[in-house]
Amino acid sequence: MFEEYLDYSNIFIPQTFHRMQRKKFIQSSLMGSASLLASGIARAGNGPKEPNAGQPFHLNYATHDGMFKNHAGNDFIEQIKFAYEQGFRAIEDNGLMGRSPEQQQKIGDTLAKLGMGMGVFVLDKGGNDENTLAAGKPGHVEVFLKGCRGAVEASKRCGGKLATVVPGDFERNLPEGIQAANVILALRKGVEILEPHGIVMVLEPLSDNPDLFLRTADQAFAICKAVNSPSCKILFDMYHIQRNCGNLIRHIDWAYDEVAYFQIGNNPGRNEPGTGEMDYKNIFKHIYDKGFKGILGMEHGNAKPGKDGELALIKAYREADDFV
Repeated sequence: MFEEYLDYSNIFIPQTFHRMQRKKFIQSSLMGSASLLASGIARAGNGPKEPNAGQPFHLNYATHDGMFKNHAGNDFIEQIKFAYEQGFRAIEDNGLMGRSPEQQQKIGDTLAKLGMGMGVFVLDKGGNDENTLAAGKPGHVEVFLKGCRGAVEASKRCGGKLATVVPGDFERNLPEGIQAANVILALRKGVEILEPHGIVMVLEPLSDNPDLFLRTADQAFAICKAVNSPSCKILFDMYHIQRNCGNLIRHIDWAYDEVAYFQIGNNPGRNEPGTGEMDYKNIFKHIYDKGFKGILGMEHGNAKPGKDGELALIKAYREADDFV
């Protein structure tokens, strides 16, 4: 099979030596090919085997710490590298501001080297009930502004430009209109800190409990319009909006002009696409057709445990992303 590549016509080699060298060459080549094949099989055993494995997706899905720990180990940096090998091109890290500056920098350097994007990290503003912006208390606002200043420093290290903000709990002693005004005034002070650095706070309506002030996409839309800043937009978490509102695609259309970030999670269960009632293939196609170029955070769990669960998650995203 290799004879066509062996041209000795221009040099004199004894016939016996010629045959010996050719035999050694063929044996060496076959051994090398077998070694490469075995290496490839061994590597493939740690990842998905689909034909498009490793290719970037149509939308920019962001993994998070722990999602691929069974394949890559507990080191988040190694998980990021594994995610890249599977075709993911972004991460999100809710707990980034709780990491050391050195670790934040390491994450940023890794993302820059791989050409990956940084999705949201949570802006530290205290707990929801202890520090609600709806109450209008100066002390609460100052804690929030301190978090904004901290977000600027974290952004410089990790390269992230999106900071999640949850205004906090409903203040039952105040009318809703007063609460909304209190939130808007606090956010206006926050964007004064963030806007010069190109950082966007993204407001996230939640469904975790009935005490939360911000619960719907239209409510977040109205607040963003009132704050009137490119640094105050919506984090449209599709799991939470589905639970609170339903009619998901219509709500995406209504709020889209103020949406800077999406998050994913099926309902019920809050796991990957294909594990609940939400038709994510259709939802992703709708977002893609609208021309969305941002990041979609994979803020959900794995439906199955272990390596098999991680491979099932990757396969689920391949299937949901196959809409073009």
